[in-house]
Amino acid sequence: MAVEIKRVSSQKELKKFIRFNYEFYKGNPYSVPDLYSDMLDTFSPRKNAAFEFCEADYFLALRDGKIVGRVAAIINHRANETWNKKTVRFGWIDFVDDEEVSRALIEAVKQWGRERGMEEMEGPLGFTDLDAEGMLIEGFEELSTMATIYNYPYYPEHMERMGMEKSADWVEMKIYIPEEIPEKHKRIADIIQKKYNLHIRKLKSKREVMRSGVAHDIFRLINDAYAPLFGFSRMTERQIDHYVRAYVPVLDLRMVTIVENEQNEIVAVGVSMPSLSRALQKAKGKFFPFGWFHLLKALFWKRPEVLDLLLVGVRPDYQSKGVNALLFTDLIPVYQQLGYKYAESNPELETNDKVQNQWQYFKTEQHKRRRCYKCSL
Repeated sequence: MAVEIKRVSSQKELKKFIRFNYEFYKGNPYSVPDLYSDMLDTFSPRKNAAFEFCEADYFLALRDGKIVGRVAAIINHRANETWNKKTVRFGWIDFVDDEEVSRALIEAVKQWGRERGMEEMEGPLGFTDLDAEGMLIEGFEELSTMATIYNYPYYPEHMERMGMEKSADWVEMKIYIPEEIPEKHKRIADIIQKKYNLHIRKLKSKREVMRSGVAHDIFRLINDAYAPLFGFSRMTERQIDHYVRAYVPVLDLRMVTIVENEQNEIVAVGVSMPSLSRALQKAKGKFFPFGWFHLLKALFWKRPEVLDLLLVGVRPDYQSKGVNALLFTDLIPVYQQLGYKYAESNPELETNDKVQNQWQYFKTEQHKRRRCYKCSL
């Protein structure tokens, strides 16, 4: 039977679009499912603030009435204006190992982009940089994280056979928690702290975080710190409000470190949390009836040995000055106390030397690589 491409046009079809991924990776030991409710919000123009500057459609591939693939077509107008490009993004792509299916999905995104005046296609990318991005090309037998995409090894083979080229690569690292902070790392932190009159700020309560506005200031710093990075578009205040509401309630504030200058301005931040990968696998994408138990257990009761580095950002005028050393000199004793063995870096652009260099004094292992592909329309 020929492959039929159907645009999602109802809530019922959107739910099928989301559930296809859960069914397709059911029982896979490396895939980490998103929470279903989060995905519904992500794809909803009413719930997702990114629709203030994005437009999107979602497509299903069917054969003989059965879903065999899916893809989202997205235009981030703010990113296109920032980078002076006319790019349509493809994201949330899944397909059976059949080139007719993958090609039909990609062609659907291309045509959708052409109709809107776009000139090139890139992906996998989400609405913004804080969505999961990049197709896994190395590390297929490594556990995914809640911030990343897992895909079968044949996915990149299909992209390459369609003539798609590398646009950017991200690498992911295991950073092992040392028994002692490396002496050189500690010395750099001491020098930088004195030279620039910096101090560490630890947040004492979530009420303080919400009332003081510091959480919003952190995301504004991330806007500035990440501005030069591949495909980034600045978060709006509505997006920042959403991230503050989503993340602050589940943070262990011991694992949040802020560096401030003499004027008490935030110049760097490090935010980490226990890995929720195993808990999300047990929850199977559902918060109810029992998913909440697995998530709260991992967050507060029985922590895993792995932590996720969610956000590490340094204000542009303080970058390349060693301020990161100050962050991790404060955080490493916390990691040791809580019993963590290693941290997942999550995706870091391979060309971002500022980020790569911060791990030079630690034992690390690059265990995953993911790629954004591109082609002209």
